[in-house]
Amino acid sequence: MPHLQSSTDNLGFAQVDIDRLRRQGVPEVVYGAGKTAEQITAILSSLREHGQMPALATRVDAEKAARVAEVLGGDFTYFPVARIGRIGPARAPDGIGTVVVAAAGTSDLPVAEEAAVTAETLGNEVTRLFDVGVAGLHRLLACADQLAGASVVVAVAGMEGALASVIGGLVSCPVIAVPTSVGYGAAFGGVSALLAMLNSCAAGVSVVNIDNGFGAGFLAHRINHMGLGR
Repeated sequence: MPHLQSSTDNLGFAQVDIDRLRRQGVPEVVYGAGKTAEQITAILSSLREHGQMPALATRVDAEKAARVAEVLGGDFTYFPVARIGRIGPARAPDGIGTVVVAAAGTSDLPVAEEAAVTAETLGNEVTRLFDVGVAGLHRLLACADQLAGASVVVAVAGMEGALASVIGGLVSCPVIAVPTSVGYGAAFGGVSALLAMLNSCAAGVSVVNIDNGFGAGFLAHRINHMGLGR
């Protein structure tokens, strides 16, 4: 049983977990949606002050990011497609292999980049395969070598969500399926892709929530570091 004692930095509006890096190997991640730029800045500043880096803030729009950068300066890096802000540099890759992030279409890139930047920040070598959806299956098959060399694949797709099943039938590693909210009316904001991925006939496919690129990137990191003690 791990030691569960925790300590926090109480900012009034937030209690920042300043012990998570020791407990879990990764600092607390800030969910930026619904928070002001000032709140995001204060939380990231607390994490930096207590050595909890690299620290991520997800779902941060460009306007908020600009205001955060004014205060945090050169320590802060913003990834506009992923909508992620980061304090401190990414860790050097030290996983057991490569994380492949495969996106079905260009419209899926924000979610795919959220997964890729998360995994890279936490110390994983990431290969991006973009616009490889099943509507042009030859584009995916042209990437067979990269898929075969992966230790884990993150498959990001909206519409009917078929990409995860196809990849699951090609590779021997775990596949993390990420349904996106991309699609026309009957896609129901990603529910169609979510249900299709949950019902995948390919073995070894797990599924995260709609548009949850961060969750997929984090899980890919965990898989890519199994047995390494970090």
